[in-house]
Amino acid sequence: MSHSNLSTYEDVVAAAERLRGYAHRTPVMRSRLLDAELGAQLFFKCETLQRIGAFKFRGAFNALSKFDEHQRRAGVVAFSSGNHAQAVALSAQLLGMPATIVMPQDAPPNKIAATRGYGANVVIYDRYTEDREAIGRKLAQEQGMTLIPPYDHPDVIAGQGTAVKELIEEVGELDALFVSLGGGGLLSGSALSARALSPKCKVYGCEPEAGNDGQRSFREGRIIHIETPKTIADGAQTQHLGEHTFPIIRRDVDDVITASDAELVEGMRSFAATMKLMVEPTGCLGLAVARQLKSQLRGQRVGIVISGGNVSLDRFCSLLAGG
Repeated sequence: MSHSNLSTYEDVVAAAERLRGYAHRTPVMRSRLLDAELGAQLFFKCETLQRIGAFKFRGAFNALSKFDEHQRRAGVVAFSSGNHAQAVALSAQLLGMPATIVMPQDAPPNKIAATRGYGANVVIYDRYTEDREAIGRKLAQEQGMTLIPPYDHPDVIAGQGTAVKELIEEVGELDALFVSLGGGGLLSGSALSARALSPKCKVYGCEPEAGNDGQRSFREGRIIHIETPKTIADGAQTQHLGEHTFPIIRRDVDDVITASDAELVEGMRSFAATMKLMVEPTGCLGLAVARQLKSQLRGQRVGIVISGGNVSLDRFCSLLAGG
């Protein structure tokens, strides 16, 4: 894909205007304990407190708000096991359009219920025997709906970039930025904002150790496909980066570093104990990687995006108890 087709920071700025009055401007939190541990000034962008409990609302709403009248009447179709499903369903409800979401039968019942609660029609499939992308394309074709994928779409990328735009506008330029990486929508959008607003900032993609396709793709210069990784970071259980996300990541990100599931649980414990935040495992990737680079970050201003907090209370307690 040529760079002329890629999302730009101007797209992020336009997305921020569309999101005004719809997305929450989430708080930036500090922790003196964590500052002392890393010897740095840490600024946490709390997307746990975004609508639907994760950054995904930004990209979904931006994409849907650009639909023309014909697209709005026909509606949107999406595939997701959780956060993107809820984000598209809520965005469609706010914009008065029908939504169909393709979700796996083993998705958490609370996420299926929440998606239906926002008024979406949920189509269940078997993730081990059926292809969700093929189901989504077929529905779009048959019913004239527009398919909005979870990350590999220019309008989704631009919407996700608004979180780091807000962060840097609020706290000023950063020396380093840590962002969770699954399919790359949040990381590529964040990198666009960081390059425009804080050009010297080092941008790190943070990925689960078991699903290091992004790290391998970044280092080998081509998109690597893997089997669905076995990790507690269910928001980053993607099998490959996107055609739209990878070129931006390759160009604008400094490195991609992985964290173990044990490090993510330690992050969950830290956020709960020191900042009173319930963070899902994927949302702890940034802190886990920042801890690994502690010696490099001493004395620096560091941004960390906490990508989401959609973990059930039972699961949260079970992980902290070692279950």
